[in-house]
Amino acid sequence: MEKETLYVHGHNFTEPTGAVSVPIYQSATFKHVGLNESTGFDYSRLQNPTRQAVEHTVAALEGGADAIGYSSGMAAITALMELFSPGGHIVSSEDLYGGAIRFFRNISAKNGLSFSFTDTSDLVAVEKSITQKTKAIFIETPTNPMMIITDIEAICRIAKPRGIWVIVDNTFLTPHFLQPLKLGADIVVHSGTKFLGGHNDTLAGFSVFKDADIAEKARFIAKTIGACLSPFDSWLLLRGIKTLAIRMERAEKNAFAVAEFLQNHKRVNKVFYAGLPSHKGYGILKKQATGFGSMVSFEVDSHETLKKVLKSVKVLSFAESLGGVESLITYPAVQTHADVPELEREKRGINDRLLRISVGIENEKDIIADLKHALE
Repeated sequence: MEKETLYVHGHNFTEPTGAVSVPIYQSATFKHVGLNESTGFDYSRLQNPTRQAVEHTVAALEGGADAIGYSSGMAAITALMELFSPGGHIVSSEDLYGGAIRFFRNISAKNGLSFSFTDTSDLVAVEKSITQKTKAIFIETPTNPMMIITDIEAICRIAKPRGIWVIVDNTFLTPHFLQPLKLGADIVVHSGTKFLGGHNDTLAGFSVFKDADIAEKARFIAKTIGACLSPFDSWLLLRGIKTLAIRMERAEKNAFAVAEFLQNHKRVNKVFYAGLPSHKGYGILKKQATGFGSMVSFEVDSHETLKKVLKSVKVLSFAESLGGVESLITYPAVQTHADVPELEREKRGINDRLLRISVGIENEKDIIADLKHALE
């Protein structure tokens, strides 16, 4: 089955009523026929038919043995970190979603894990960061918000001989454009809130596993922690995934137009979009993915210009998050990365002139006209 068809029809879900839309099984618990007899569903924290349907769909899209749905992307990352014991070490992309950095430094570190934040596009730097205690390499590609590209296959060649897992956050590109498990990664994580859901109307997270044994361990953790994806949110994700191909391709087309416009504007110093041939990671991403996505970051000429843009946009919404049908503009230094120390942000280019756009599916002329007006 081609992926576009899988988006629409889901994975092997059969409903006895013949319902075309997967029903919302809004039940906390399920009846037992008798002692030691189960329908396969006992209590919705463990599993629910609607959540199972979306998990099977996401697993199939990523080519994994299993997927687990969580109440948010951060809940998915939280559960993943429970796979590691105190004393373990993880190499992580240094340009990373600020919430993940906050979690690693304040929660995971408290629980005995250590982290080396490294430019994972630099293979020499990655190798130097590995220790005898390294258990995993955690990658974002493209990174948030600087759009740095990591060669997943190359990282796997470094990790595999050492018995190190490779975990890839695939939120920005989704399985429509990138399938990390097929490139050698062990685990994929998603904020399903973003492109998978696609409508800025729900929170969700997923982890997808190549190995069924690791997935089984993760399921034990998920049911114990209890941060499960609700039946209604599972249904919203199923509905969102139906249009994933159309949304991703339309948003990417718009992103190219926006990036080209910004490149030629006098008030814009730099544009960070992996679809531009001038981007450092363009060749790598073109090799490992089928698309470039719709996330564009750019640096304007002054903080005053930045404030004017955020105050003036009308088609774009000044809001956190990304991946919805609506175009959103975000100020990373005070929104997504506020908990990263200022000197560290500045070093990575997350300064008081940097903006990030999640380009939506509106008409590209309206998006560009809005930016033009806001910049001028």
